[in-house]
Amino acid sequence: MSPIPRRSLLKAAAVAGAAAQFSWALGAQDAVAAPAAEAADADPVVLDWLEDGGLGAAPGSTLGVPWPMGAFQEDQTFALTDAEGKDVPVQSWPIAYWPDGSLKWTAHAVGAGTGKLTLAAGTPAAPDRKVTVDKRGGTVDVSTGVITVKIGKDGASLIKSVRRGSTEIAKNGRLVLIRQPEIEDEDQGTVRTERFEGAIGDVTVEQEGPVRAVVRIDGRHRKGGRSWLPFSIRLYFYAGADSFRMVHTITYDGTQEPGKASGDFIRGLGVRFTVPMRDEAYDRHIRIGGEGTGLLREAVKGITGLRRDPGAAVQAAQYAGDKLPDPATWDQRVTTRLQYIPEWGDYTLSQLSADGFTLRKRTKKGYGWIGAGGGRRASGFGYVGGASGGFSFGLRDFWERHPSQLDIRDAHTDAAEVTLWLWSPEAQPMDLRFYHDGMGQDTYAEQLEGLNITYEDHEPGFGTPYGIARTSELLFWANESTPAPDRLAEQVEAVRVLPQLAAPPGQLIKAKVFGPGLYAEPDRSTPAKAKIEDHLDFLFTYYKDQVEQRRWYGFWDHGDIMHTYDTVRHQWRYDIGGYAWDNSELSPDLWLWFAYLRSGRADIFRFAEAMTRHTGEVDVYHIGQWAGLGTRHGVQHYADSAKQQRIANTTYRRYYYFLTADERVGDLMHANVDSDETFLALDPLRKVRTDPYTPDRHALSVGFGTDWSGLVSAWLTEWERKGPKWEKAKARVLSTMETIAAQPNGFVQGSGLYDLDTGKFAVATTPVVGVSHLSAVFGLNELCAELIYLVDMPEFNDAYFDYCRYFNATKAEQKARYGSDFGSLLLFQGHSRLDAYAAVQTGDAVLAARAWTKFYSSDGYMESSPWRTQEVSGPMALVAGSEASWVSTNDTALYGLAAIENLALLGDKMPS
Repeated sequence: MSPIPRRSLLKAAAVAGAAAQFSWALGAQDAVAAPAAEAADADPVVLDWLEDGGLGAAPGSTLGVPWPMGAFQEDQTFALTDAEGKDVPVQSWPIAYWPDGSLKWTAHAVGAGTGKLTLAAGTPAAPDRKVTVDKRGGTVDVSTGVITVKIGKDGASLIKSVRRGSTEIAKNGRLVLIRQPEIEDEDQGTVRTERFEGAIGDVTVEQEGPVRAVVRIDGRHRKGGRSWLPFSIRLYFYAGADSFRMVHTITYDGTQEPGKASGDFIRGLGVRFTVPMRDEAYDRHIRIGGEGTGLLREAVKGITGLRRDPGAAVQAAQYAGDKLPDPATWDQRVTTRLQYIPEWGDYTLSQLSADGFTLRKRTKKGYGWIGAGGGRRASGFGYVGGASGGFSFGLRDFWERHPSQLDIRDAHTDAAEVTLWLWSPEAQPMDLRFYHDGMGQDTYAEQLEGLNITYEDHEPGFGTPYGIARTSELLFWANESTPAPDRLAEQVEAVRVLPQLAAPPGQLIKAKVFGPGLYAEPDRSTPAKAKIEDHLDFLFTYYKDQVEQRRWYGFWDHGDIMHTYDTVRHQWRYDIGGYAWDNSELSPDLWLWFAYLRSGRADIFRFAEAMTRHTGEVDVYHIGQWAGLGTRHGVQHYADSAKQQRIANTTYRRYYYFLTADERVGDLMHANVDSDETFLALDPLRKVRTDPYTPDRHALSVGFGTDWSGLVSAWLTEWERKGPKWEKAKARVLSTMETIAAQPNGFVQGSGLYDLDTGKFAVATTPVVGVSHLSAVFGLNELCAELIYLVDMPEFNDAYFDYCRYFNATKAEQKARYGSDFGSLLLFQGHSRLDAYAAVQTGDAVLAARAWTKFYSSDGYMESSPWRTQEVSGPMALVAGSEASWVSTNDTALYGLAAIENLALLGDKMPS
């Protein structure tokens, strides 16, 4: 090992084992890193599925794979092989670059695979049946080699037809919206509704094969002269697949005013297809998913259970979904009376809560419904068709995103209709009105008093849902005949858990992505390390169980968790201001993603995935005056008046995007590139400023912590992706880094006046101490670790290391360095990870020791904390379960990140 300059330490660091990437000589003038293993950089990567079973019935899977800096150039091609060395067709493309132009992340799409797959440099195999896209004419035609889908370019029909061979399986795929213009809070009044249909605005082919094609459709829901509720649909196709995937996003732009009964209340929101029915009624089959892989398996005209028996073979064939023999061969006592057997054309499965679904059917419109069963949690899967072909369909997170519903209509006619309701029309209207009347909080002074009692930062007119969004995922199959039960079960499983390929943690660590050195694979080699691993497992398991016990489900809620527990009521404070929904406060998103990065655990990935889908859509405004800002924690996800960068933070989206290449999350990150403009629209400190301040384009007050970390993450991501504004984004990254470093007190200065046109902070002439306990807990440390690795700027490094060094220092030390102490601070345990990072970067053994001291004995969770749950049941609680009344989400996020990062950075320097 040889000494290297301090500013280059992280660039030269190498993986030195699962427990810790770094082998530092702490206390030396120049810290030393283990040399990089040159031959390992471009090694093949073994990919595996998050869950057992491989691709199953899903159309395909796409993943992101990181590479060490300099390993591959932009024109590199990749090949994929299975465990037996056979070629697997793969389509690859770059999704991020290192500053030197080499590949940082590549995306890879596959349409087949069951076990582990090996990715390496090479020439990709071509699929036997390629995806092709024909954009000529009035439709966009996509063929997978098995099915052909015609996509409309205008009008209301998004999908004109779905064909398998010469057989049309489905047609007229469209979006349905039911608006209820008035909501009745009591049991009087007349309910009126009106139906809107999605109208295509733009169609864009984003990928054209050979393994994967993506088509994007944007538009609005329209009826007559009114268009509202913008939608963005992406359709995904894979080579050789008999299915396709839909990612469906709506952005709410209606009006709902608190205290008023009239408004734009969504009564139903769905995706609808027409399914041609060609078979005889007794050869038409209905399949509706129940619990697990359970199915209702029926025919439109059933010939089982009759008074007269057509024959055991005939009955078995109908139940199996096979084409029946000619009725002339049946028992004629049945054949001559077929016309007297009812034909059941309509079916509805309704999931109005996370705890129950009901299923009913009727012969046709105008006639009575009869119950057909029910249960707790339906899979969200259905099928209608027959021996000559049929259409399977499914809505992911069906019961988790209640109220949801599946409808089959007119299956007894030549054209059945299926609707997947993302919001069930049988549920109450979607009521997004703010939840209270303001209680007299008309002035800033009154609002601050309210903050001091409920922790809610209220301001009239700010608790609006205008501009929030929600994304849903759907799957569709074009079957050549009614699938066998095993195949149907595979389709159900694909709907419930969409198969996902993944690179192993070791590759992420070796590539030095997401903050080099900040995470390492779990290590239980010593009692102290094992105890922290146990604590991390306890916390994740507890939150996963609380989601279930407390029913943190629903269309707008699924994916979020609560902020603080009420120990008296044995309940999370779901109804108390800023203590309710968490909305990314203190970065639980980062805790979950870092937990996944180091472990590769599927359950953690799925939890983090749901949170990313939620926090990036529901907690953030996408249109309107606050587009680009998110909302602070509260009783409703949009209720609080603190609309800030820290919640819209691109950092929270980066992990899911780079691990999956998800285009929708990519949209969200790109949309934030110009979010520095939001500081013109809203001053985040307007209620607490003591000096006059008017937002000025050339002198905007922007904090170096929660504000800048959100901005720079968007700029960094756009730069890495080489997005449309990457050059501007790169310039913003560098100019803000330079001008923060040039401040008299660097990061400790707290904030600066930012010029939107130059992308620079004005350098203050007077040193100021402006430190907040919140500045670094919304991803600042993780972003700075990435920036310091990417950008050679010693002055910035020193400014950040100083901030890390002095936050947890004594007041006397702070005053000696800056002329003033930092005042009353908290969150020392969470900030111990800053101590650890700076200790490694500067080779400071004293700072390394302090990191563990602050981790173990400052605030947050202690070794002496209970680390167990207690049982709760009636009459103390609504449902029986468990509680850990000492747990809060703030402490959990900070402990989780500090534990993960401290173990990675200083695992070999733990106190004995």
